[in-house]
Amino acid sequence: MTSAPAGRPPRRPVPASGRRTPRLTVFTTISPLLRLLILTQLAFNIGFFAVLPFLSEHLGQSVGMAGWLVGFVLGLRTFSQQGLFVVGGALADRYGIRPVVLAGCVLRIAGFAWLGFAERTWAVVGAVLLIGFAAALFSPAVESEVARQAVVWEEEGGGDRTRVLALFTVAGQAGAFVGPLLGALLLAVDFRTACLAGAGVFVLVLAGHARLLPQRIPGRVQVRVKGGARLVLRNRRFLALCCAYGAYLLAYNQLYLALPAEVERAAGSQAPLAWLFALSSLLVVTAQLPVTRWAGERLAPRRSMVAGLVLIAVGFAVVGLARPAGWTGTGGLLPAAGFVVLLTLGQMLVAPVARAWVPDLAEEGRLGLYTGALSSVSGVIVLAGSSATGLLLDTGLPVAVPWLVLAAVPLVAVGALPRVRH
Repeated sequence: MTSAPAGRPPRRPVPASGRRTPRLTVFTTISPLLRLLILTQLAFNIGFFAVLPFLSEHLGQSVGMAGWLVGFVLGLRTFSQQGLFVVGGALADRYGIRPVVLAGCVLRIAGFAWLGFAERTWAVVGAVLLIGFAAALFSPAVESEVARQAVVWEEEGGGDRTRVLALFTVAGQAGAFVGPLLGALLLAVDFRTACLAGAGVFVLVLAGHARLLPQRIPGRVQVRVKGGARLVLRNRRFLALCCAYGAYLLAYNQLYLALPAEVERAAGSQAPLAWLFALSSLLVVTAQLPVTRWAGERLAPRRSMVAGLVLIAVGFAVVGLARPAGWTGTGGLLPAAGFVVLLTLGQMLVAPVARAWVPDLAEEGRLGLYTGALSSVSGVIVLAGSSATGLLLDTGLPVAVPWLVLAAVPLVAVGALPRVRH
């Protein structure tokens, strides 16, 4: 693959061959390696989301952490994952994806097992860091290879790369749909059981990839790690994309911080939380490919991201404007459900386009680094923003304020998006 110059604007999502690829045939027309990587994302998210949606309640009630500390730990988890993606991406560029993916699976197994037995703050922090760093190894390796293979598929006339990345998102959300339901069932036993089940999923992933993932992938160039960071820091358009994507990720992270608090207030427990996560995942599984196709035919990539960020802002505003009424019960959950729907629709428009943009901004052989850097900058934003959000939720401000402040974040991100050069 030859990457486009850093200044080239992302193309409008139109199949390279001039024809549409029927959505049901995308999975069958891609390479066996792409199919393996897409199924990998499905398995990763089943194991991950069997635990993560219930972590904030466990930290607050079972471990006894204050709200700001829960927010900090959740942000630390995201930072150790997203913030260190650049490390995993650089290692994948240097050594290939196989050793990086396998090492990440081993660390994720150890982290989940440790979290299941952690009862003190330092132990929880250690387990959370290990869980995050595991994903910082395997996720950028997988994501960068999916993006690279999607460009190859596009250049061979299969269709626009965004379609493959949308399918990758669908697989991840299918896992995110199954994971919370599995976790909710396992929580009937206890949190430790959910953690050990998550670890068990990654044992299966490790065994499968040790057997099926190729030692060497044709066309993947291995480059030295040295000098890559300087290239990224000088690429202003890429850094602008990182900042906008980071604001989106901070908003998405509120599914694990602000949303559980709102569900607890409205319902008196977090039992409906699993169903809201399932709603989000079901929407992506059923609507991501049609939305990507619709947006690709009508919106340029930058406009697609703008529309998605505006939808996310409206989702926060819905809850913020409804909060002063103090509704509870089923009616009280409607604003939270509206937030989940709008956030998910925004995600469908933002995430695949942002990932499809990266290959056009990355230098040859550095796609893993750039894929990791996209998430690393986002992780820094989420770490700071999650702590601030936890503080907002704890400080006794008027009930609408935290949600309206969060609504402003994606609107600010619209201004950070790089302009398309003509």
